[in-house]
Amino acid sequence: MISESTPHRAVRQPRNDSVAPLSGATPPARRSLLRAALTGTAVLGAGLAVGAAPAVAAPSTAPMRKRPTTAEEALRELAAGNRRWSTFRERHPDESPAVRQSLTTAQHPFALVLGCIDSRVPPELVFDQGLGDLMTVRSAGQVLDEAVLGSLAYGVLELGIPLLMVLGHQSCGAVKATVQADESGEELPAHIQYLADRISPAIDRTKEGDARVDATIDANIRLIRSQLAAEPDLAAKVNSGALAIVGARYELTTQRVHRIG
Repeated sequence: MISESTPHRAVRQPRNDSVAPLSGATPPARRSLLRAALTGTAVLGAGLAVGAAPAVAAPSTAPMRKRPTTAEEALRELAAGNRRWSTFRERHPDESPAVRQSLTTAQHPFALVLGCIDSRVPPELVFDQGLGDLMTVRSAGQVLDEAVLGSLAYGVLELGIPLLMVLGHQSCGAVKATVQADESGEELPAHIQYLADRISPAIDRTKEGDARVDATIDANIRLIRSQLAAEPDLAAKVNSGALAIVGARYELTTQRVHRIG
């Protein structure tokens, strides 16, 4: 289960041709031009490498990790990764030459994360995961549309990912803009209004001020989770035990993720 432990208040610090016709032979002049272009490209490529040391692949000493195959295992791995992240003990797993090579022919991500576009909440970092571990879809406020739904369905139905997490976060700008526009009656710019129209059903009108924004963040996570759970194809996977859909929230102040029921 994703951690619900006492927040850690540390603040993360920065780290130190022309092309010949489809039929007929290429005229000599064009062949010359093509040769010149190709030569120029080769020179350009060489120029980019001037002064750079030859790339040498680091030896792969760490064995490839065993990937979670169930939702429970996936949740445990995400919780462990988030603990490493929040305590500045990241491992940056699955970046070795062996992993990179294995991923040229297939991918087997163990979790699918629907998150916000916020630059402070990249799932691969906050869960300390690497290449091929997570499939991520991001939209402002985790808003659903056909492209998002299709992407999520691909991860579940085609790749067999067992865990789908809706990951919201503290101080979500899309939620704040929605609440403020609702209170003021202001019409937001066209495409931003689209987002607000989908978040507004989650507005918690029992709260005021910043508390309303904060409560609406949680309510929006629950709303999106319920909308996903109502999708017939996803619901069938949930009912068969092949998929779990969970809500979670990332706290910017503590860098911890906790479950949202």
